[in-house]
Amino acid sequence: MTETQTTPKVIVVGAGWAGLGATYQLAKQGYDVTLLEAGAQAGGLVAGWKTEGGRSVEAGIHGFWYPYRNIFSLVKELELDPFTPWTRSAQYSPAGLEVESPIFQDLPRLPSPLGTFAYTQFKRLPLSDRLSALPLMYAVVDFDNSDEAWKRYDGMTARELFYQYGVSERLYRESFEPMLLVGLFAPGEQCSAAAALGMLYYFILAHQADFDVVWCRGTVGEKIFKPWCDRIQELGGKILTNRRVSDVRVNTDGQVTSVICGDESFDADAVIFSVGIAGMQKIITSSPALQKRREFRNLMNLGAVDVLAVRLWCDRKIKIPRPSNACFGFDQTTGWTFFDLNALHDEYADETVSVIEVDFYHANQFLPLDNQEIIAIVQKYLTDCIPEFNNAKIIDSSVIRLPRAVTHFSPGSYQHLLRGITSFPNLYMSGDWIITNHGSWSQEKAYVTGLEAANLVIQQFNQGNMTQILPIESDEPHIQIARSLNQTVKNVAKSIISSLWIT
Repeated sequence: MTETQTTPKVIVVGAGWAGLGATYQLAKQGYDVTLLEAGAQAGGLVAGWKTEGGRSVEAGIHGFWYPYRNIFSLVKELELDPFTPWTRSAQYSPAGLEVESPIFQDLPRLPSPLGTFAYTQFKRLPLSDRLSALPLMYAVVDFDNSDEAWKRYDGMTARELFYQYGVSERLYRESFEPMLLVGLFAPGEQCSAAAALGMLYYFILAHQADFDVVWCRGTVGEKIFKPWCDRIQELGGKILTNRRVSDVRVNTDGQVTSVICGDESFDADAVIFSVGIAGMQKIITSSPALQKRREFRNLMNLGAVDVLAVRLWCDRKIKIPRPSNACFGFDQTTGWTFFDLNALHDEYADETVSVIEVDFYHANQFLPLDNQEIIAIVQKYLTDCIPEFNNAKIIDSSVIRLPRAVTHFSPGSYQHLLRGITSFPNLYMSGDWIITNHGSWSQEKAYVTGLEAANLVIQQFNQGNMTQILPIESDEPHIQIARSLNQTVKNVAKSIISSLWIT
Protein backbone atom coordinates (compact mmCIF):
# COMPACT_ATOMS: atom_id res chain seq x y z
CA MET A 1 0.00 0.00 0.00
CA THR A 2 1.47 3.36 -0.99
CA GLU A 3 1.63 6.46 1.23
CA THR A 4 -1.18 8.14 -0.74
CA GLN A 5 -3.57 5.23 -0.29
CA THR A 6 -5.94 5.17 2.65
CA THR A 7 -6.92 1.97 4.40
CA PRO A 8 -10.43 0.97 3.26
CA LYS A 9 -12.91 0.12 5.99
CA VAL A 10 -14.76 -3.12 5.32
CA ILE A 11 -17.68 -4.41 7.38
CA VAL A 12 -18.42 -8.14 7.19
CA VAL A 13 -21.78 -9.30 8.55
CA GLY A 14 -22.00 -12.88 9.86
CA ALA A 15 -19.21 -14.95 11.41
CA GLY A 16 -19.68 -18.36 9.79
CA TRP A 17 -17.44 -19.96 7.18
CA ALA A 18 -18.13 -17.22 4.63
CA GLY A 19 -17.72 -14.25 6.95
CA LEU A 20 -14.61 -15.57 8.66
CA GLY A 21 -13.11 -16.44 5.27
CA ALA A 22 -13.67 -12.94 3.89
CA THR A 23 -12.46 -11.25 7.10
CA TYR A 24 -9.31 -13.36 7.30
CA GLN A 25 -8.28 -12.71 3.70
CA LEU A 26 -8.89 -8.96 3.97
CA ALA A 27 -7.05 -8.73 7.28
CA LYS A 28 -4.07 -10.46 5.66
CA GLN A 29 -4.09 -7.77 2.97
CA GLY A 30 -4.03 -4.93 5.51
CA TYR A 31 -7.67 -3.82 5.29
CA ASP A 32 -9.43 -2.22 8.25
CA VAL A 33 -11.97 -5.01 8.56
CA THR A 34 -14.63 -5.49 11.24
CA LEU A 35 -16.71 -8.66 11.53
CA LEU A 36 -20.17 -8.28 13.09
CA GLU A 37 -21.86 -11.38 14.53
CA ALA A 38 -25.43 -11.38 15.87
CA GLY A 39 -24.75 -14.26 18.27
CA ALA A 40 -22.69 -14.42 21.41
CA GLN A 41 -19.67 -15.96 19.67
CA ALA A 42 -18.16 -16.24 16.23
CA GLY A 43 -19.01 -19.29 14.21
CA GLY A 44 -22.74 -19.05 13.72
CA LEU A 45 -24.59 -22.36 13.85
CA VAL A 46 -21.47 -24.52 13.77
CA ALA A 47 -19.56 -22.82 16.59
CA GLY A 48 -20.49 -25.10 19.49
CA TRP A 49 -20.61 -24.20 23.18
CA LYS A 50 -20.51 -25.68 26.69
CA THR A 51 -23.48 -26.77 28.79
CA GLU A 52 -23.79 -25.63 32.41
CA GLY A 53 -22.10 -28.89 33.35
CA GLY A 54 -19.13 -28.12 31.12
CA ARG A 55 -19.96 -30.63 28.37
CA SER A 56 -19.49 -29.70 24.73
CA VAL A 57 -22.54 -29.47 22.46
CA GLU A 58 -23.11 -27.97 19.03
CA ALA A 59 -25.86 -27.34 16.52
CA GLY A 60 -25.37 -30.57 14.62
CA ILE A 61 -22.32 -32.44 13.36
CA HIS A 62 -20.71 -31.30 10.10
CA GLY A 63 -18.58 -33.53 7.89
CA PHE A 64 -15.60 -32.41 5.84
CA TRP A 65 -15.68 -34.20 2.52
CA TYR A 66 -12.88 -35.17 0.18
CA PRO A 67 -13.56 -32.30 -2.31
CA TYR A 68 -13.19 -29.60 0.41
CA ARG A 69 -9.85 -28.51 -1.01
CA ASN A 70 -10.01 -24.90 0.17
CA ILE A 71 -11.01 -25.70 3.75
CA PHE A 72 -8.28 -28.33 4.01
CA SER A 73 -5.81 -25.75 2.64
CA LEU A 74 -6.96 -23.21 5.24
CA VAL A 75 -6.53 -25.67 8.10
CA LYS A 76 -3.02 -26.45 6.88
CA GLU A 77 -2.20 -22.73 6.66
CA LEU A 78 -3.44 -22.22 10.22
CA GLU A 79 -1.27 -25.17 11.32
CA LEU A 80 -4.23 -26.93 12.89
CA ASP A 81 -4.86 -30.66 13.27
CA PRO A 82 -8.62 -30.81 13.88
CA PHE A 83 -9.74 -33.82 11.86
CA THR A 84 -10.22 -37.54 12.36
CA PRO A 85 -8.82 -39.99 9.82
CA TRP A 86 -11.08 -40.83 6.87
CA THR A 87 -14.07 -42.75 8.24
CA ARG A 88 -16.46 -45.37 6.98
CA SER A 89 -20.19 -44.77 7.21
CA ALA A 90 -23.39 -46.82 7.25
CA GLN A 91 -27.07 -46.37 6.50
CA TYR A 92 -29.98 -47.78 8.48
CA SER A 93 -33.73 -48.17 8.08
CA PRO A 94 -36.25 -49.53 10.63
CA ALA A 95 -35.33 -52.97 9.25
CA GLY A 96 -31.71 -52.51 10.31
CA LEU A 97 -28.45 -52.06 8.40
CA GLU A 98 -28.98 -51.21 4.72
CA VAL A 99 -25.69 -49.89 3.32
CA GLU A 100 -22.02 -49.68 4.27
CA SER A 101 -19.56 -47.42 2.48
CA PRO A 102 -15.84 -48.12 2.22
CA ILE A 103 -13.07 -45.55 2.15
CA PHE A 104 -13.28 -45.08 -1.61
CA GLN A 105 -9.84 -43.55 -2.13
CA ASP A 106 -8.24 -46.77 -0.81
CA LEU A 107 -9.78 -48.86 -3.60
CA PRO A 108 -8.70 -49.13 -7.27
CA ARG A 109 -10.06 -46.09 -9.05
CA LEU A 110 -12.79 -46.75 -11.60
CA PRO A 111 -14.29 -44.23 -14.04
CA SER A 112 -17.01 -42.19 -12.40
CA PRO A 113 -19.61 -43.20 -11.29
CA LEU A 114 -18.70 -46.90 -11.54
CA GLY A 115 -16.56 -46.88 -8.40
CA THR A 116 -19.39 -45.44 -6.30
CA PHE A 117 -21.83 -48.10 -7.50
CA ALA A 118 -19.38 -51.01 -7.47
CA TYR A 119 -17.83 -50.47 -4.04
CA THR A 120 -20.89 -49.34 -2.04
CA GLN A 121 -22.09 -52.37 -0.08
CA PHE A 122 -25.88 -52.62 -0.34
CA LYS A 123 -27.36 -55.23 2.02
CA ARG A 124 -30.88 -55.50 0.59
CA LEU A 125 -31.31 -53.32 -2.49
CA PRO A 126 -31.47 -55.57 -5.58
CA LEU A 127 -29.07 -55.02 -8.48
CA SER A 128 -32.00 -54.48 -10.85
CA ASP A 129 -33.08 -51.44 -8.82
CA ARG A 130 -29.54 -50.06 -8.72
CA LEU A 131 -29.23 -50.41 -12.50
CA SER A 132 -32.40 -48.34 -12.97
CA ALA A 133 -30.26 -45.28 -12.16
CA LEU A 134 -28.24 -45.59 -15.38
CA PRO A 135 -30.53 -43.38 -17.56
CA LEU A 136 -30.12 -40.64 -14.93
CA MET A 137 -26.54 -40.23 -16.12
CA TYR A 138 -27.83 -38.18 -19.06
CA ALA A 139 -29.18 -35.55 -16.65
CA VAL A 140 -25.86 -35.65 -14.73
CA VAL A 141 -24.01 -34.99 -17.99
CA ASP A 142 -26.50 -32.35 -19.13
CA PHE A 143 -26.31 -30.46 -15.82
CA ASP A 144 -22.95 -28.67 -16.05
CA ASN A 145 -23.58 -26.13 -13.23
CA SER A 146 -23.98 -23.33 -15.77
CA ASP A 147 -26.62 -20.64 -15.38
CA GLU A 148 -28.53 -22.18 -18.29
CA ALA A 149 -28.47 -25.63 -16.68
CA TRP A 150 -29.75 -24.27 -13.37
CA LYS A 151 -32.62 -22.51 -15.11
CA ARG A 152 -33.40 -25.65 -17.15
CA TYR A 153 -33.71 -27.96 -14.14
CA ASP A 154 -34.65 -25.66 -11.27
CA GLY A 155 -38.36 -25.56 -12.02
CA MET A 156 -38.62 -29.35 -11.70
CA THR A 157 -38.71 -31.24 -8.40
CA ALA A 158 -36.04 -33.81 -7.66
CA ARG A 159 -38.73 -36.46 -7.39
CA GLU A 160 -39.99 -35.65 -10.88
CA LEU A 161 -36.44 -35.81 -12.21
CA PHE A 162 -35.74 -39.29 -10.85
CA TYR A 163 -39.08 -40.67 -12.02
CA GLN A 164 -38.69 -39.08 -15.45
CA TYR A 165 -35.41 -40.93 -15.93
CA GLY A 166 -36.81 -44.29 -14.84
CA VAL A 167 -35.30 -44.60 -11.36
CA SER A 168 -37.19 -47.40 -9.62
CA GLU A 169 -39.51 -46.57 -6.73
CA ARG A 170 -37.39 -48.64 -4.36
CA LEU A 171 -34.08 -47.09 -5.42
CA TYR A 172 -35.58 -43.63 -5.04
CA ARG A 173 -37.09 -44.41 -1.63
CA GLU A 174 -34.07 -46.24 -0.20
CA SER A 175 -31.16 -44.38 -1.79
CA PHE A 176 -31.81 -41.08 -3.52
CA GLU A 177 -34.40 -39.59 -1.18
CA PRO A 178 -32.29 -40.36 1.94
CA MET A 179 -29.40 -38.52 0.24
CA LEU A 180 -31.67 -35.54 -0.40
CA LEU A 181 -32.96 -35.51 3.17
CA VAL A 182 -29.45 -35.29 4.66
CA GLY A 183 -27.84 -33.36 1.76
CA LEU A 184 -30.51 -30.82 0.81
CA PHE A 185 -32.48 -31.24 4.07
CA ALA A 186 -35.89 -31.82 2.47
CA PRO A 187 -37.85 -34.60 0.71
CA GLY A 188 -37.56 -34.93 -3.06
CA GLU A 189 -40.90 -33.32 -3.87
CA GLN A 190 -39.70 -30.17 -2.07
CA CYS A 191 -36.19 -30.03 -3.61
CA SER A 192 -35.09 -28.39 -6.85
CA ALA A 193 -33.91 -30.92 -9.43
CA ALA A 194 -31.01 -28.58 -10.25
CA ALA A 195 -29.88 -28.47 -6.62
CA ALA A 196 -30.22 -32.26 -6.37
CA LEU A 197 -28.01 -32.80 -9.43
CA GLY A 198 -25.43 -30.29 -8.23
CA MET A 199 -25.26 -31.74 -4.72
CA LEU A 200 -25.19 -35.40 -5.80
CA TYR A 201 -22.52 -34.76 -8.44
CA TYR A 202 -20.25 -32.82 -6.09
CA PHE A 203 -20.45 -35.20 -3.13
CA ILE A 204 -20.88 -38.58 -4.81
CA LEU A 205 -20.77 -38.88 -8.59
CA ALA A 206 -17.96 -36.65 -9.92
CA HIS A 207 -15.05 -38.74 -8.60
CA GLN A 208 -14.82 -42.00 -6.72
CA ALA A 209 -13.24 -40.51 -3.58
CA ASP A 210 -15.69 -37.61 -3.22
CA PHE A 211 -17.89 -39.43 -0.68
CA ASP A 212 -14.96 -39.95 1.73
CA VAL A 213 -15.30 -37.81 4.85
CA VAL A 214 -13.46 -36.73 7.97
CA TRP A 215 -14.97 -35.18 11.10
CA CYS A 216 -13.82 -32.58 13.57
CA ARG A 217 -12.31 -34.17 16.69
CA GLY A 218 -14.39 -31.78 18.81
CA THR A 219 -16.69 -28.88 18.11
CA VAL A 220 -15.78 -26.83 15.04
CA GLY A 221 -15.83 -23.77 17.29
CA GLU A 222 -13.10 -25.14 19.56
CA LYS A 223 -10.97 -26.89 16.96
CA ILE A 224 -11.11 -24.43 14.04
CA PHE A 225 -13.03 -21.19 14.62
CA LYS A 226 -11.41 -20.13 17.90
CA PRO A 227 -7.80 -20.35 16.64
CA TRP A 228 -8.93 -18.85 13.32
CA CYS A 229 -10.49 -15.87 15.12
CA ASP A 230 -7.32 -15.47 17.19
CA ARG A 231 -5.29 -15.31 13.96
CA ILE A 232 -7.68 -12.72 12.47
CA GLN A 233 -7.30 -10.51 15.53
CA GLU A 234 -3.51 -10.90 15.47
CA LEU A 235 -3.66 -9.54 11.92
CA GLY A 236 -5.63 -6.50 13.09
CA GLY A 237 -9.14 -7.65 12.22
CA LYS A 238 -11.90 -6.83 14.71
CA ILE A 239 -14.60 -9.35 15.69
CA LEU A 240 -17.64 -7.92 17.49
CA THR A 241 -20.33 -10.27 18.78
CA ASN A 242 -23.92 -9.53 19.86
CA ARG A 243 -24.23 -7.05 16.97
CA ARG A 244 -27.47 -7.69 15.07
CA VAL A 245 -27.57 -5.64 11.86
CA SER A 246 -30.80 -3.75 11.34
CA ASP A 247 -30.10 -1.50 8.33
CA VAL A 248 -27.51 0.12 6.08
CA ARG A 249 -27.06 3.76 5.13
CA VAL A 250 -26.76 4.60 1.44
CA ASN A 251 -25.54 7.87 -0.12
CA THR A 252 -26.90 9.57 -3.23
CA ASP A 253 -24.49 7.58 -5.43
CA GLY A 254 -25.95 4.29 -4.21
CA GLN A 255 -22.88 3.46 -2.11
CA VAL A 256 -23.37 1.85 1.30
CA THR A 257 -21.67 4.19 3.77
CA SER A 258 -22.39 2.47 7.07
CA VAL A 259 -23.95 -0.56 8.72
CA ILE A 260 -26.47 -0.04 11.52
CA CYS A 261 -26.77 -2.29 14.57
CA GLY A 262 -29.52 -0.82 16.73
CA ASP A 263 -28.02 2.37 18.20
CA GLU A 264 -24.55 1.68 16.80
CA SER A 265 -23.27 2.70 13.39
CA PHE A 266 -20.16 1.31 11.66
CA ASP A 267 -18.68 3.34 8.80
CA ALA A 268 -17.88 1.32 5.71
CA ASP A 269 -16.17 1.71 2.34
CA ALA A 270 -17.36 -1.79 1.44
CA VAL A 271 -19.74 -4.31 3.01
CA ILE A 272 -19.94 -8.11 2.76
CA PHE A 273 -23.07 -9.93 3.90
CA SER A 274 -22.29 -13.49 4.99
CA VAL A 275 -25.47 -14.67 6.69
CA GLY A 276 -27.96 -17.44 6.00
CA ILE A 277 -31.37 -17.04 4.40
CA ALA A 278 -33.27 -16.62 7.68
CA GLY A 279 -30.77 -14.07 8.99
CA MET A 280 -30.79 -12.14 5.72
CA GLN A 281 -34.59 -12.01 5.73
CA LYS A 282 -34.58 -10.55 9.26
CA ILE A 283 -32.21 -7.83 8.12
CA ILE A 284 -34.35 -7.02 5.06
CA THR A 285 -37.49 -6.87 7.21
CA SER A 286 -35.91 -4.13 9.34
CA SER A 287 -34.02 -2.32 6.54
CA PRO A 288 -35.80 0.32 4.45
CA ALA A 289 -32.62 0.72 2.37
CA LEU A 290 -32.56 -2.94 1.31
CA GLN A 291 -36.32 -3.06 0.84
CA LYS A 292 -35.99 -0.48 -1.94
CA ARG A 293 -34.06 -2.99 -4.09
CA ARG A 294 -36.05 -5.70 -5.86
CA GLU A 295 -33.23 -8.26 -5.62
CA PHE A 296 -33.36 -8.06 -1.81
CA ARG A 297 -37.16 -8.01 -1.64
CA ASN A 298 -37.16 -11.18 -3.74
CA LEU A 299 -35.10 -12.96 -1.10
CA MET A 300 -38.29 -13.08 0.96
CA ASN A 301 -39.46 -15.79 -1.48
CA LEU A 302 -36.75 -18.17 -0.27
CA GLY A 303 -37.19 -20.77 2.44
CA ALA A 304 -35.17 -22.40 5.19
CA VAL A 305 -35.37 -25.79 6.90
CA ASP A 306 -35.69 -26.69 10.60
CA VAL A 307 -32.97 -28.77 12.27
CA LEU A 308 -33.02 -30.62 15.59
CA ALA A 309 -29.75 -31.61 17.30
CA VAL A 310 -29.87 -34.09 20.19
CA ARG A 311 -26.89 -35.29 22.22
CA LEU A 312 -27.29 -38.26 24.56
CA TRP A 313 -25.08 -39.67 27.31
CA CYS A 314 -25.90 -43.34 27.96
CA ASP A 315 -25.13 -45.32 31.12
CA ARG A 316 -23.05 -47.88 29.23
CA LYS A 317 -20.74 -48.29 26.27
CA ILE A 318 -22.67 -49.45 23.22
CA LYS A 319 -20.88 -51.03 20.29
CA ILE A 320 -21.59 -48.97 17.16
CA PRO A 321 -20.02 -50.47 14.03
CA ARG A 322 -19.45 -47.19 12.17
CA PRO A 323 -18.89 -43.71 13.65
CA SER A 324 -21.24 -41.91 11.21
CA ASN A 325 -24.64 -43.19 10.13
CA ALA A 326 -27.54 -41.90 8.02
CA CYS A 327 -31.08 -43.21 8.43
CA PHE A 328 -34.24 -43.35 6.33
CA GLY A 329 -37.76 -44.73 6.51
CA PHE A 330 -38.53 -43.59 10.05
CA ASP A 331 -40.46 -40.45 9.05
CA GLN A 332 -41.59 -39.80 5.51
CA THR A 333 -40.34 -36.22 5.28
CA THR A 334 -37.43 -36.22 7.74
CA GLY A 335 -33.87 -37.46 7.44
CA TRP A 336 -31.61 -38.09 10.39
CA THR A 337 -28.07 -39.07 11.23
CA PHE A 338 -26.35 -40.41 14.32
CA PHE A 339 -22.71 -40.30 15.35
CA ASP A 340 -20.56 -42.19 17.84
CA LEU A 341 -18.75 -39.32 19.53
CA ASN A 342 -16.56 -41.71 21.50
CA ALA A 343 -14.97 -42.57 18.17
CA LEU A 344 -14.95 -39.03 16.73
CA HIS A 345 -14.32 -36.53 19.54
CA ASP A 346 -11.18 -36.42 21.66
CA GLU A 347 -13.22 -35.26 24.65
CA TYR A 348 -15.19 -38.52 24.76
CA ALA A 349 -12.56 -41.01 23.59
CA ASP A 350 -11.92 -42.40 27.09
CA GLU A 351 -15.49 -42.23 28.38
CA THR A 352 -16.89 -45.44 29.87
CA VAL A 353 -20.36 -44.48 28.59
CA SER A 354 -21.59 -43.87 25.04
CA VAL A 355 -22.03 -40.31 23.82
CA ILE A 356 -24.28 -40.09 20.77
CA GLU A 357 -25.16 -37.15 18.53
CA VAL A 358 -28.46 -37.42 16.63
CA ASP A 359 -29.39 -34.74 14.08
CA PHE A 360 -32.76 -34.42 12.35
CA TYR A 361 -33.27 -32.42 9.14
CA HIS A 362 -36.62 -31.04 7.98
CA ALA A 363 -37.56 -31.56 11.61
CA ASN A 364 -40.52 -29.18 11.80
CA GLN A 365 -42.87 -31.82 13.27
CA PHE A 366 -40.45 -32.51 16.17
CA LEU A 367 -39.68 -28.96 17.29
CA PRO A 368 -42.98 -28.44 19.24
CA LEU A 369 -42.39 -31.56 21.38
CA ASP A 370 -40.89 -31.25 24.85
CA ASN A 371 -37.39 -32.55 25.46
CA GLN A 372 -38.44 -35.82 27.10
CA GLU A 373 -40.75 -36.69 24.21
CA ILE A 374 -37.93 -36.01 21.77
CA ILE A 375 -35.45 -38.11 23.74
CA ALA A 376 -37.90 -41.03 23.88
CA ILE A 377 -38.34 -40.92 20.09
CA VAL A 378 -34.60 -40.72 19.54
CA GLN A 379 -33.92 -43.72 21.77
CA LYS A 380 -36.60 -45.76 19.98
CA TYR A 381 -35.16 -44.91 16.58
CA LEU A 382 -31.63 -45.76 17.74
CA THR A 383 -32.92 -49.08 19.08
CA ASP A 384 -34.37 -49.93 15.65
CA CYS A 385 -30.89 -49.46 14.22
CA ILE A 386 -28.84 -51.00 17.04
CA PRO A 387 -30.96 -53.05 19.49
CA GLU A 388 -28.56 -52.57 22.43
CA PHE A 389 -29.84 -48.99 22.80
CA ASN A 390 -33.07 -50.44 24.20
CA ASN A 391 -31.32 -51.44 27.41
CA ALA A 392 -29.44 -48.16 27.86
CA LYS A 393 -30.47 -45.50 30.35
CA ILE A 394 -30.06 -41.88 29.32
CA ILE A 395 -28.09 -40.17 32.10
CA ASP A 396 -27.72 -36.75 30.44
CA SER A 397 -28.92 -35.04 27.29
CA SER A 398 -28.97 -31.87 25.22
CA VAL A 399 -31.77 -30.88 22.86
CA ILE A 400 -31.14 -27.95 20.52
CA ARG A 401 -33.94 -26.66 18.30
CA LEU A 402 -32.82 -24.76 15.21
CA PRO A 403 -35.81 -23.30 13.35
CA ARG A 404 -35.09 -22.22 9.77
CA ALA A 405 -31.41 -23.06 10.20
CA VAL A 406 -30.34 -24.27 6.75
CA THR A 407 -31.07 -23.20 3.18
CA HIS A 408 -34.02 -24.79 1.39
CA PHE A 409 -33.27 -25.15 -2.32
CA SER A 410 -36.91 -25.50 -3.34
CA PRO A 411 -38.09 -25.76 -6.96
CA GLY A 412 -37.99 -22.33 -8.57
CA SER A 413 -35.72 -20.82 -5.92
CA TYR A 414 -32.77 -20.19 -8.26
CA GLN A 415 -34.38 -17.07 -9.74
CA HIS A 416 -34.39 -15.44 -6.30
CA LEU A 417 -30.82 -16.28 -5.22
CA LEU A 418 -28.20 -13.53 -5.26
CA ARG A 419 -24.75 -13.44 -6.80
CA GLY A 420 -21.64 -12.07 -5.15
CA ILE A 421 -22.09 -8.68 -6.85
CA THR A 422 -25.25 -6.71 -6.04
CA SER A 423 -26.84 -3.53 -7.40
CA PHE A 424 -25.02 -1.62 -4.65
CA PRO A 425 -21.53 -0.96 -6.08
CA ASN A 426 -19.79 -1.70 -2.78
CA LEU A 427 -22.06 -4.35 -1.22
CA TYR A 428 -21.14 -8.01 -1.79
CA MET A 429 -22.72 -11.32 -0.82
CA SER A 430 -21.35 -14.65 0.35
CA GLY A 431 -22.75 -17.84 1.85
CA ASP A 432 -23.76 -21.37 0.90
CA TRP A 433 -26.86 -20.08 -0.95
CA ILE A 434 -25.07 -17.58 -3.20
CA ILE A 435 -24.76 -18.29 -6.94
CA THR A 436 -21.17 -19.14 -7.82
CA ASN A 437 -19.50 -20.91 -10.72
CA HIS A 438 -17.11 -22.76 -8.40
CA GLY A 439 -19.27 -25.89 -8.17
CA SER A 440 -18.79 -26.63 -4.45
CA TRP A 441 -21.49 -27.16 -1.82
CA SER A 442 -22.21 -26.70 1.89
CA GLN A 443 -19.36 -25.49 4.14
CA GLU A 444 -16.82 -25.48 1.32
CA LYS A 445 -19.15 -23.36 -0.83
CA ALA A 446 -19.72 -20.89 2.02
CA TYR A 447 -15.98 -20.53 2.57
CA VAL A 448 -15.25 -20.19 -1.16
CA THR A 449 -17.87 -17.46 -1.61
CA GLY A 450 -16.29 -15.63 1.33
CA LEU A 451 -12.97 -15.72 -0.52
CA GLU A 452 -14.69 -14.56 -3.71
CA ALA A 453 -16.26 -11.62 -1.85
CA ALA A 454 -12.87 -10.67 -0.41
CA ASN A 455 -11.43 -10.70 -3.93
CA LEU A 456 -14.24 -8.40 -5.13
CA VAL A 457 -13.28 -5.91 -2.40
CA ILE A 458 -9.62 -6.16 -3.39
CA GLN A 459 -10.61 -5.52 -7.02
CA GLN A 460 -12.74 -2.54 -6.01
CA PHE A 461 -9.90 -0.76 -4.22
CA ASN A 462 -7.02 -2.24 -6.21
CA GLN A 463 -5.15 -2.79 -2.96
CA GLY A 464 -3.60 -6.09 -1.91
CA ASN A 465 -3.21 -9.45 -3.59
CA MET A 466 -6.11 -11.53 -4.81
CA THR A 467 -6.71 -14.69 -2.80
CA GLN A 468 -6.05 -17.95 -4.61
CA ILE A 469 -9.16 -20.14 -4.73
CA LEU A 470 -8.54 -23.80 -5.49
CA PRO A 471 -10.93 -25.09 -8.18
CA ILE A 472 -12.81 -28.34 -7.79
CA GLU A 473 -11.19 -31.34 -9.44
CA SER A 474 -11.84 -31.37 -13.18
CA ASP A 475 -14.47 -33.65 -14.65
CA GLU A 476 -13.08 -37.01 -15.68
CA PRO A 477 -12.25 -37.29 -19.42
CA HIS A 478 -15.29 -39.40 -20.32
CA ILE A 479 -17.60 -36.89 -18.61
CA GLN A 480 -15.92 -34.01 -20.43
CA ILE A 481 -16.36 -35.80 -23.77
CA ALA A 482 -19.99 -36.62 -23.00
CA ARG A 483 -20.74 -33.02 -22.05
CA SER A 484 -19.02 -31.71 -25.17
CA LEU A 485 -21.00 -34.09 -27.41
CA ASN A 486 -24.22 -33.19 -25.61
CA GLN A 487 -23.61 -29.48 -26.16
CA THR A 488 -22.73 -30.06 -29.82
CA VAL A 489 -25.95 -32.00 -30.41
CA LYS A 490 -27.94 -29.24 -28.70
CA ASN A 491 -26.28 -26.54 -30.82
CA VAL A 492 -26.96 -28.48 -34.03
CA ALA A 493 -30.57 -29.00 -33.02
CA LYS A 494 -30.98 -25.29 -32.29
CA SER A 495 -29.44 -24.42 -35.65
CA ILE A 496 -31.80 -26.77 -37.52
CA ILE A 497 -34.85 -25.46 -35.66
CA SER A 498 -33.74 -21.89 -36.38
CA SER A 499 -33.28 -22.63 -40.08
CA LEU A 500 -36.70 -24.25 -40.31
CA TRP A 501 -38.28 -21.29 -38.53
CA ILE A 502 -36.68 -18.81 -40.93
CA THR A 503 -37.75 -20.76 -44.02
